[in-house]
Formats: sequence, structure tokens, C-alpha cells
Amino acid sequence: MNWLAKINLNTVVVRLGAFRSALLLLLIIAICLYSGYRVGNFYHGYQVKTLAQQQTRLSKLYEKNVDQNSQINTLEVELEVERMANQHSQELLKMMESEHYEVKKELAFYEKVMAPEKTVDGLVIDRLLLYPTASPHHFRFQIVLVQQQLRKRFAKGYIDFTLLGSLNNQPSQLKLSHISASTKKDLSFSFQYFQIVEGEFTLPENFLPEKLELATILPKNKWQKYQRLDESFIWGELLKNTP
Repeated sequence: MNWLAKINLNTVVVRLGAFRSALLLLLIIAICLYSGYRVGNFYHGYQVKTLAQQQTRLSKLYEKNVDQNSQINTLEVELEVERMANQHSQELLKMMESEHYEVKKELAFYEKVMAPEKTVDGLVIDRLLLYPTASPHHFRFQIVLVQQQLRKRFAKGYIDFTLLGSLNNQPSQLKLSHISASTKKDLSFSFQYFQIVEGEFTLPENFLPEKLELATILPKNKWQKYQRLDESFIWGELLKNTP
């Protein structure tokens, strides 16, 4: 850069003259402008080319993103369809299991009635069902009795039960006759194969039941000997098994 320091503009003007010096200056300015213009055009073209490439790349990425989103939406729809189909299958399976259980239960019931040789001889309590009602502390009950004898005669008698629990935090027992308007006639049975005995009862407000002790009584008469069948049921289990 020492040669630049040696250049003296006054010497150049003296040697070349004012006109030539002006021409030289204009030439230098023109060269600088041309060079700047060419360099500017080069960089402008480079930037335009780069921008076009980036735009093309961005467009491809956008299209790829759209395709991927479409695939994701399709997979989500397929997954939802599969989930719904699986849920439907599970519900159908549960329904079939429930129907199968009911059929087996009904089959077992009629087998007790029509094929007593496969079961124990005598009168049995097939089931006790308890139904809460809309009224507080009020319940309906249903007792299914089955006679299992090869040579069936009419079984005649009545049912009764006692509720064991707590009343005002004290152990207590409630007989059916004290909490129900059902008469002995209402609770009586007379059947050859099976019979359903139904009734209702209302518990005291502060009574907490724990167990139900059911008695099926067949008084002695000309055609039958005295029998009494006792069976206990846990209150919580009865409510849990309510249909």
C-alpha cells in the first residue's frame, strides 16, 4: 500500500492536464460504477437463484407435510374405526356372555324341575332376589322355590324370614311380619314343579341390615311330612346380585 502514499493528485493534474485528469477521474468512476453494477447483478442473480431454490424446497416440504398430515388423518380414522369395532366386539361379547349365563341359569333351573334325578331330592330355594324401590328403605323380594322329586306331589307351605342387623347402633332382629303388610296367605305356596313367592317390606330408618335368614316351612299333612328349610343370605351380596 506504500505506492498509494506516493501518488500526488497535484502532480497527476500537472502532468496530464486538467482535461485529461478529469477524463481519468470519470473513467475511474465509470469503471467503479460498472464493476459495482456487475458485482451487484451477480449477487442479485445469486440471491434470486437461491431464493427460488429455497422456495422450491419449501414447496416440496409443504407438499410432503400435507401428504403426511393426510396419512396421519387416514390412520387416525382407521384407528378410530378399529377402536369402535373393538368396542362393539367387546360389547357384543359381553352381551353373548350374559345371554349364555342366563341360558345356563335357566337350563339349570329347568333341569332341577324336569330332571330331578341329577340333583338332590326335595324342596330347594333356587334363588332369592331383592329389588330396591324408589321409596326410601322400601324393598321388593322374589323367592323362587323348586321341588326336586321323581314322583312329585304338591308341596304346600309358606315362607318367612328374619333380618339381622343394627338398629340405633344396637343389635336387632326384624321379623317379616313386623315390617311387611304381606299376610301368611300372601307368603304361602302350593305347587308341583316350581313357584315364585313375592312381597314387599319397609325397613326402619335407622336399621342397618347385615343378614337375611330365610325359612321355608312345609307343615305336616296327609300327603307330606313336616319340613323346614333354612338358608342365610348376606345383605350386601343380595343387593350386589340384584338384576
